[in-house]
Amino acid sequence: MLVHLRRSVVFALVAIVLTFLFAFVGTGVSQLLFKHQANGSLTANGSTLIGQNWSSTNCPGHPVGSCVFQGRPDDLGPYSGDNPLVANGKSGESAATNLGPRSKVLYADTKQLVAYWHKRGVNPTPDLVTTSGSGYDPDITPQDALAQIPMVSKATGIDPSTLRALISRETNGAQLGFMGSSYIDVLQLNEGLARLG
Repeated sequence: MLVHLRRSVVFALVAIVLTFLFAFVGTGVSQLLFKHQANGSLTANGSTLIGQNWSSTNCPGHPVGSCVFQGRPDDLGPYSGDNPLVANGKSGESAATNLGPRSKVLYADTKQLVAYWHKRGVNPTPDLVTTSGSGYDPDITPQDALAQIPMVSKATGIDPSTLRALISRETNGAQLGFMGSSYIDVLQLNEGLARLG
């Protein structure tokens, strides 16, 4: 019996050591090869992996939020209906609210978002009035950014052709050249916009 007990203790200790060793090796490799990603893809203004609410950005003399590019409406301005961070009733939870195409709440919220964009001189794309599945989407399509040029140009005084060039520079192609579609990280786009101004 003592032999079995000793074997069990040795096996448990070896398993514990291997578990911690695996974790430390994984952390070391990720820090060595993927330091930026392993540390949260942080920039001076936040993480490029998590969408941010830009609607409260101060724009003197213009509607609030109109001097920067906006992301998907996961937490945008007047909108909270299909916001997964609010509608599920659990702050910080990531998931869709499952409001379907016949939902009166979704319809009213979408109308409110369309009015929000029209007030800022933007003819919104479908992505600008619908939330992402996770509620944290940091990216928009180039078409979403192009639709916002009149708003940003008017609020910042930057020429529309300069903004189109910025959007072109900040556009990332499909992953591996064929997976998904082109996208723009809103944080990086707004950081590029700040460098223009």
